[in-house]
Amino acid sequence: MEESVGQTPQEGQSVEVKIKDLTPQSKRVDVGAKCLEVSEPKDIPGKFGSSRKVAEATIADETGAIVLSLWDNQIGSVVKDDVLEIKNGYVSLVRGHMRLNVGKYGTLAKTEKAIENPSTVLNMSDKEYEQERRQYGGGGGGGRRGGDRGGRRDFGGGDRESGDRPSYMNKGRRRF
Repeated sequence: MEESVGQTPQEGQSVEVKIKDLTPQSKRVDVGAKCLEVSEPKDIPGKFGSSRKVAEATIADETGAIVLSLWDNQIGSVVKDDVLEIKNGYVSLVRGHMRLNVGKYGTLAKTEKAIENPSTVLNMSDKEYEQERRQYGGGGGGGRRGGDRGGRRDFGGGDRESGDRPSYMNKGRRRF
């Protein structure tokens, strides 16, 4: 696959980026960088009960540094002073700080390319960004909400089990 210089990447292709140019919205990026240090792996509880391991590697090129998250089987494949080539990586925010990730559609490989003067003057993971709060389950709240939604509301005591629900919605409901 040949690509001429100055050609814009097609949709779905990754693009080569210097670390200083990464943003919290960066996706499909190719980054070449030197590993400066790797932290000890930590256990992170997963959404569905199983836990995963994550280690953080500080990587840098001539323009700056960023923290690279290494998950499960990526841990141990990277050591200090390795020069890495990340293809199809993406940036996520962890507690408001940028992390570069490889993910299941990306690749992490060692390369012979030399990174002469890796710079840590600008660490992209140091800056804190506003993070949108995630909504779980489409907006929270439990119980019945007040207000009339066009249905009949019975405030006279009546049948408390069904509340303001139509009778066809009570089929199969547990009654204690």
